[in-house]
Amino acid sequence: MENAIYEFIEYLNSSRSASYNTCVSYERDLKKFLYYITETKGITEWNEVNNTILNSYMLHLEDEKYAPSSISRNIASLRTFFQFLVKQGKIDFNPAEGLKSPKAEKKAPQILTVSQVEAILSQPDLKTAKGQRDSAMLELLYATGIRVSELIGLRLADLNLRMEYISCADRDKERIIPFGNAARKALTLYLENARDSFTSKDDTGLLFLNCQGKPMSRQGFWKVLKSYASAAGIEEDVTPHTLRHSFAVHMLENGADLRSVQEMMGHSDISTTQMYLNMNLNRMRNVYDMAHPRR
Repeated sequence: MENAIYEFIEYLNSSRSASYNTCVSYERDLKKFLYYITETKGITEWNEVNNTILNSYMLHLEDEKYAPSSISRNIASLRTFFQFLVKQGKIDFNPAEGLKSPKAEKKAPQILTVSQVEAILSQPDLKTAKGQRDSAMLELLYATGIRVSELIGLRLADLNLRMEYISCADRDKERIIPFGNAARKALTLYLENARDSFTSKDDTGLLFLNCQGKPMSRQGFWKVLKSYASAAGIEEDVTPHTLRHSFAVHMLENGADLRSVQEMMGHSDISTTQMYLNMNLNRMRNVYDMAHPRR
């Protein structure tokens, strides 16, 4: 049964050009499901799986306190996997077709204040190559609001220091995102003094590298950011997405129009960007209620 999972992952890689992270998530979800059905249900063939077994697995995930978003991802993994098995002629129908995802709680994203962001950005030691690299990454992330996957995937050719913009590939389209003087200074310092100390003989052409001269991972950068947030005295759990959310809200607070923020962040639907505008209005309402003498 496990071989079918490996065949499915290979199919995702070769035929659907799925990302590495997608393949890892699918494989993890499916192996977890396989363990459940073999150990608790005595299942030995994929065609023995039915809707009742799948629903019992969903209840198992709920009992294990999985978040609604995690359960929804597991459902998506199972649905796509069984669809693959149908196409391969290994089963007659997709038992996951009727599974319904739980309603996810819509939580407002965490936003840092400008002073909190500045505190984080001031932490890297600019006397060291690592500090210069970290400063450039942090400054560019906050200056552009790009995703961490986009940040670590940037190549030297994607950066135009003179015109102060980056070219960022987003699925089938490319977007040009400007940045300001602070990011330009940090990037210049890094490129002139530090990047060469991270490169190996096989330079990948990536803008940012880890200490072994290899591509920076999302987890690696998250640890870098977390250490600086802790050093800045911020108790909240700061992630790269926290800086992305903060970028959007701070831009809108300072007069940026919604459509421009949408384009910079790469949102296909403006309703996604609208969330930040609503958060901005709520923040203004709170300030008003606390400060106006005739509130």
